[in-house]
Amino acid sequence: CCMFSEERGVMNDYNGKILTRGSSQVRSRFVKKNGQCNVIFTNMEEKRQRYLADIFTTCVDIRWRYLLLIFCTSFMVSWLFFGIIFYTASLAHGDFEEQPRMPCILHVQGFVGALLFSMETQTTIGYGWRCVTEECPVAVITVVVQSIVGCIIDSFMIGTIMAKMARPKKRNQTLVFSKNAVIAMRDGKLCLMWRVGNLRRSHIVEAHVRAQLIRSYVTAEGEFIPLEQMDLNVGYDEGTDRLFLVSPLVIVHEIDRDSPLYTLSRADLETDDFEIVVILEGMVEATAMTTQFRSSYLAREIFWGHRFEPVIYEDRDRYKVDYGRFHKTYEVASTPHLSAKELEEDLIPRSLSAFCYENEVALSCGEEEDDIFDSSQVAGKEKTEERRTSVSVDFQNMFQDSPVVMSGSHSVMCVLDMDNNQMEFDILQTAIPLDPVTYKSEQET
Repeated sequence: CCMFSEERGVMNDYNGKILTRGSSQVRSRFVKKNGQCNVIFTNMEEKRQRYLADIFTTCVDIRWRYLLLIFCTSFMVSWLFFGIIFYTASLAHGDFEEQPRMPCILHVQGFVGALLFSMETQTTIGYGWRCVTEECPVAVITVVVQSIVGCIIDSFMIGTIMAKMARPKKRNQTLVFSKNAVIAMRDGKLCLMWRVGNLRRSHIVEAHVRAQLIRSYVTAEGEFIPLEQMDLNVGYDEGTDRLFLVSPLVIVHEIDRDSPLYTLSRADLETDDFEIVVILEGMVEATAMTTQFRSSYLAREIFWGHRFEPVIYEDRDRYKVDYGRFHKTYEVASTPHLSAKELEEDLIPRSLSAFCYENEVALSCGEEEDDIFDSSQVAGKEKTEERRTSVSVDFQNMFQDSPVVMSGSHSVMCVLDMDNNQMEFDILQTAIPLDPVTYKSEQET
């Protein structure tokens, strides 16, 4: 991998990742803010044949201007084609000669008349002036074929236009994601959050959200994956990914051990290079068609230590949503700058055996050597019992310090009360030796 980087000169080792561009170049979005995928297909074999094989989907996907062009062209071509057939049949029958015989098509004196008759036949206008006669069977068959072809073209074009107009994709215009995502503490856990809202009063039925982290990745074998997609859990296991999207909601991704952001700190966020794609799916209430709305957040669009401002207020007997605050956030200064992994390691308390090890040795030795303690030591122990204090202590603050806290000339021993969630401290006199052998030698002298 390093040799490949040196040879190409375009892939740099950056925070444990591989970049395919210069360090000063801004990362291109994989999914734009409006939900369009920033992907272009090249070198596709038999592209036209594949698209024509699914002509209906092709017509629905293309722009309106091209669809209307196809619509008008198909009608004009069909009119012109059958007009030529009617003109040829009339010409072969001798309708344009000055003869008192029954013509193939009445009141058709040339190509323009044949074209007008073709248009009247296919559109079933029926002016009652031009009509086919029994003198020319070819013209009769042509009328039948043109009527069938006209019905097929009408059905296809009307169906395509209706499908294009009723596409649920346009419903996405009234679904919004917040411009920025935030990372902050929620219920004691570091979480990634963003907001989603519905601007219409009609609901999105069975709405649910998904999120994926997209970044470059190098496997253990040295394979470079430029756009690896990793899933971000937004409550799939608990069912919280399904939304009742009546008012704007904040989507929460808990950064735990299974999260790809587990080792991400604030310093890493400022220098990291990734993209989070968020997806909202559901059925349009009016048409029962499935719609999908997408957006994305680059690393620079994620605010560390921020929360979203409230947008829902109670107004008399109803609730009011202020979309003017939808994208606004405010800073929370108490948010730690550490990653979720570092926070979890700091919150794990040390074992009680290591915390009070020296005092446990002293107590156990005191039980074995009962003859060591005389009446004066018993009196000292009673004084110590009187000086015992019970204090409620926060785990995080207690276990950051050394196992034994020195207060003046006394050693403090902790006793954990699991039932009352309290810490009790015994202040031990430093005159009580921790080594019983040394204590015996001092008594004998």
